[in-house]
Amino acid sequence: MNGSTQTKPSIVFCHGIWADGSCFNKVIPALQAEGYEVMAAQYGLDTPEGDVAAVKRTLGRVSSPAILVGHSYGGSVITAAGTDDRVAGLVYIAALAPDSDETSQSQQEKFPLSDVFHYVEVADGRVWMRPEGVVCFAGDLSEQEQKVVWATHYAPAADLFSRNAPGVAWKSKPSWYIVANNDRTVHPDLERFVAQRMGATTHAVDSSHVVMLSHPGLVIDIIRAAAKAVQLSPDRSAQVVLSRGFG
Repeated sequence: MNGSTQTKPSIVFCHGIWADGSCFNKVIPALQAEGYEVMAAQYGLDTPEGDVAAVKRTLGRVSSPAILVGHSYGGSVITAAGTDDRVAGLVYIAALAPDSDETSQSQQEKFPLSDVFHYVEVADGRVWMRPEGVVCFAGDLSEQEQKVVWATHYAPAADLFSRNAPGVAWKSKPSWYIVANNDRTVHPDLERFVAQRMGATTHAVDSSHVVMLSHPGLVIDIIRAAAKAVQLSPDRSAQVVLSRGFG
């Protein structure tokens, strides 16, 4: 961690609702094998501010600079957390990306209601996905994988989407975006709109919402391209280490 020999940017993954950091388990090993320092932030989906704070704590455990990779609601998280000086770039996977006058909820309300929200239930202050909704979330996975996705889904607080943590990183940081053409959770038209609005390098794929599980090779390729684009020269890396100090 935080070593002076680090030249590749670190990668920090940020999950969405109905998931945790393990949803990136098909892409993390390949990046680690290529020498990237990788962590998946784990947060409680209780408040946007709490989730962003958890990402910033995770940034403190890897070398700088870092690329934030956000899936779904994780896009709202990296939009706010990405204003941190340690972040050099942003990768959005079928993700939300609200502006300062939007919330995760209000951004989605500008587009048709996606199918998955017909299969949710609010109980005990959390939003749960009913079993029959998983096909709208991860319909291009095998039946067994879909069952695992549902069995491990983590329900967010019912009011999580009603406000956002401050900061709009895509206005100042280079961004990449993967549009899931067959998404039934975040509307594909929303994805295309936010990708264009942020001026992201955009790739589209015929995928369900969980692109990192159904098309992990593509996700790895985009992260690799983003990392190459922001990769530090040795001189610049040394400047970062010196500016942060040792110990």
